[in-house]
Amino acid sequence: MVARIYRPAKTAMQSGKAKTQRWVLDYEPEVARSVEPLMGYTSSSDMKQQIRLHFDSKEDAVSYAKRNGIAFRVEEPRERVVRGATYSDNFKFDRIAPWTH
Repeated sequence: MVARIYRPAKTAMQSGKAKTQRWVLDYEPEVARSVEPLMGYTSSSDMKQQIRLHFDSKEDAVSYAKRNGIAFRVEEPRERVVRGATYSDNFKFDRIAPWTH
């Protein structure tokens, strides 16, 4: 079973960076999820999917995986690129798209 070590990205509902600074170790699913025929619940017999470990640094997560003999894959985070824009850019004459209101 392969574990994935990553730093989660912020959700679309967040304006800040809460819960994105810690590293997470998750297990990749071994068995596909299936639909239970009577009630229609989605379930899996793979119990390691429920395990999620949080670490303060990537090195801590990697050393934990090595110490416990867990095969792992590290996914490096992509940093967000913020473009600077001002309100006056809405009224420029050399806009790419025409101003329509």
